[in-house]
Amino acid sequence: MKNNLEMADDPNDSSKLTQAQKDTRDMTMKSALAMELPFTLVGAVVVGGLVGYLLDKWLHTAPWMMVILGSLGFAGGVSEVVRRLRPR
Repeated sequence: MKNNLEMADDPNDSSKLTQAQKDTRDMTMKSALAMELPFTLVGAVVVGGLVGYLLDKWLHTAPWMMVILGSLGFAGGVSEVVRRLRPR
């Protein structure tokens, strides 16, 4: 006897979707990614710069830590964007 979960149709089963539904799903996923990537890049730079700024205030090394960690944040943000855009 099958339980209710096994009997329910899986909405993510690609074999049962029409081409229009597949296109809509793909466009939705691409739109979500396009909206997420700027926040990923900017967030990495802001976090790196903020940590660098706080270290500069504590160590009296202005602006070197902020520049170094902001650059590392930028590099990390770019690498994350490239990783997410790489075809699978």
